[in-house]
Amino acid sequence: MSERESMPYDVVIVGAGPAGLSAAIRIKQQSPDTSVCILEKGSEVGAHILSGAVIDPKALDELLPDWRTMGCPLADTPVNDNQHWIMTKTGKFNMPHFLTPGFMHNKGTYTGSLGNLCRWLAGQAENLGVEIFPGFSAAEILYNADGSVKGVATGDMGVARDGSHKDDYMPGMELHAKYTFFAEGVRGHLTKLIKPQFGLDKDCEPQVYGIGLKELWDIPAEQHSAGRVIHSQGWPLTDANGGAFLYHQANNQVALGFVVWLNYSNPYLSPFEELQRWKTHPEVKKILAGGKRVSYGARAISDGGWQSVPKLAFTGGALIGCSAGFVNVPRIKGTHTAMKSGMLAADAVVEALAAGREHDELTAYQTGYDNSWVSKELHMVRNVLPLVEKYGNVVGTMLAGVNMWLESFGIRMPFTMKHHPDHKALKKKNQGERIDYPKPDGVFSFDRLSSVFLSNTNHAEDQPIHLQVKDMDLQKNSEFMEFAGPSTRYCPAGVYEWIEEEGKDPRYQINAQNCVHCKTCDIKDPNQNINWVTPEGGGGPNYPNM
Repeated sequence: MSERESMPYDVVIVGAGPAGLSAAIRIKQQSPDTSVCILEKGSEVGAHILSGAVIDPKALDELLPDWRTMGCPLADTPVNDNQHWIMTKTGKFNMPHFLTPGFMHNKGTYTGSLGNLCRWLAGQAENLGVEIFPGFSAAEILYNADGSVKGVATGDMGVARDGSHKDDYMPGMELHAKYTFFAEGVRGHLTKLIKPQFGLDKDCEPQVYGIGLKELWDIPAEQHSAGRVIHSQGWPLTDANGGAFLYHQANNQVALGFVVWLNYSNPYLSPFEELQRWKTHPEVKKILAGGKRVSYGARAISDGGWQSVPKLAFTGGALIGCSAGFVNVPRIKGTHTAMKSGMLAADAVVEALAAGREHDELTAYQTGYDNSWVSKELHMVRNVLPLVEKYGNVVGTMLAGVNMWLESFGIRMPFTMKHHPDHKALKKKNQGERIDYPKPDGVFSFDRLSSVFLSNTNHAEDQPIHLQVKDMDLQKNSEFMEFAGPSTRYCPAGVYEWIEEEGKDPRYQINAQNCVHCKTCDIKDPNQNINWVTPEGGGGPNYPNM
């Protein structure tokens, strides 16, 4: 007999991000008596939330039409100036608006902290009767005898690294539900298990990813222009795809960051160092001069778009938000689509529960998505990322622009381009090119450890390592010997080190306490030899205003 206690709910949602919270609110709006529980692995709602963010309010307008007058922090900073820079090493020029379709111009959008938006949404959900449990990670999927999803179990607390129980040991709890929504975000631990279990991704393209690194700066008032949004491409990236952003938000703060698509091939490339190098550009330094960096974080981004969205519903549950992947890459937006996916799933579950159903497949959710503006929006830009990947930053961007213009005119391309898994793109060390990154100056550029410190990341030191290397010999003989240890560079938090001591074999050191839960290692390891699993609840970053 299990020592775990259980709690029954109508709907259990894994993850208190924009999708999970929107689903919960929508359910309670339509069916106040439906019991809804949200599990959140962060120490609080918003602790693990990271995005630029420029947000299209389309879904929020549908969910809470009066949000602008309800104290929502997002309302503070509407976007009023949209710029796109093409950067060289020392200069830049602005891309004219007339070269891009209207949906790229950020009209009617807002910039602010997605974490704070989620904190506000959590308050709205709780006011409606939603139960939210932060600090509890969903670690296991529970199944009924017929194979349908029964719910989830939270991870045990107080387990030592050797597996023994510490004095504060507490077994996980089972949460049973008629339907379970997985809103874990990008590359979620349980989502990875659900997809093959129900064959959800057998008829779609493989998901591809980027890594986004972000810093928050306080800058002098005279250099700040609330509502100004800047995106850039070009320098310092040459052989890799990606770009940077700089958003002037409330209270004389700018959110800036760098995105590198994880299809890059050079094992010596470091996304973290590319961000630090970008900040030394004269145009960026003009904005940051005299300012102070106050926060740092990183996360992976689902970039596959329309053709990589898996089947969304299965017996007993559904994938919503970034667990499924609804990011519109050229718009650099995914919050509105994630929220809408949660709302569509909510509509389907309310209908099912009203009919007395449980643990079956929410086919209405899939139908709702297929007929929604989310699907239409993603379908319009489905070839943009693969065109840039295939033809490079210059020619690919031009072709992508033509494609977007034609699609915006209603001229549908008769093809949908394919994706290739990111880890297969990495070249071996003898094919790569070493990059001489400059040392941090401590003013505009910084090292990884001081950056991680600003993320407020912490894990209980004596707990099982949540970064599982399946075969350590393979890691040494391939990741290190053949690929020059790319994990030491693609990780934005300094988790991985190869320790070389004279007369000894190289030793792989995993500093799991540094992990900011970005999932890049799970995606980019060339042998898929690293498995990210959820650590003890409450661990990880604690992002303020991110």
